Amino acid sequence: MNLGDQLDDYRIDGLVAESRTSTVYRGTDLRTNSPVAIKMPHPEMESDAALVERFHREQEIGKTLSHPGINRVVTDGAQTRIYVVTEWFDGKPLRQIISEQKKLPRERAIRIAVRVCDVLGYLHGHGIFHRNLRPEKILVRDDGEIKLTGLEFAAVEGATRITFTSLAQLVGASPYTSPEELTGGRGDAKSDLYSLGVILYEMLTGAMPFPGHDVYERLKQHPVPPRELDPSISPQLQEVLYRSLEREHRKRYANAHDFAHDLQYLDQVGVPERQELRSWKRHRTATTRKVLLFAAILLIPLLIFALLLYFAPH
Repeated sequence: MNLGDQLDDYRIDGLVAESRTSTVYRGTDLRTNSPVAIKMPHPEMESDAALVERFHREQEIGKTLSHPGINRVVTDGAQTRIYVVTEWFDGKPLRQIISEQKKLPRERAIRIAVRVCDVLGYLHGHGIFHRNLRPEKILVRDDGEIKLTGLEFAAVEGATRITFTSLAQLVGASPYTSPEELTGGRGDAKSDLYSLGVILYEMLTGAMPFPGHDVYERLKQHPVPPRELDPSISPQLQEVLYRSLEREHRKRYANAHDFAHDLQYLDQVGVPERQELRSWKRHRTATTRKVLLFAAILLIPLLIFALLLYFAPH
């Protein structure tokens, strides 16, 4: 589509973003003269039945929702192509904000996470699980308001229609994918909370909780203690992150409300002694010893060489 082109009742005004499968434009609803966001698949992808199904899913689910943190779907009437139209929200993707700032001020990061918890609580209360939560799917406005996007991979609790069984196989394993989804599970409310935990960790530290490039390694690892990366993070906030990033599904926060409550009342969060922290300290001590030993081994020949140079003239 080119700028100025008309798509049914909408005019294309500008390019917003592109992904592997689709493009998002800013447009105008010619019936109301209001700004909208128009997402459509790339022309060569329109024959992909699974992709078409996801567009229909996003449109169907979006029309049933009414929450200030979710872009309202406004697509209506006959369509000559496959696309989804939502109300326009003048915000930046959280990914862009993190890329620009590396890490966010603690108060702002917590405020964003609490607002996302509010949206997730609404979705989960309606039996809908996002399952693809990542910074690219969160829009943040300058006044702090947020919108959650990307419901094309959402699952509806109790739905009999299942177009795929493994989200990780479909969209690719990412640092935000929960352990149960990595191992083929469908994902649920606690999977969304895990993804939000990773996002909050990234906002606070500017890093990911699990080092290395193999996301499957995190099935065997504990997260790097966030206080190791930023000592100003309180033990209570670190504990909140640990609770959201539990590998075992049953140990995570029970719901988004509990997650948000702890973020808002950190002084009430208990900080138990964690095996993960003891393991990390032992690992760090062992690593430090290895580094010192290696440095000593390297220094001995240099010291001998220096002594030979010093005594040779004498």
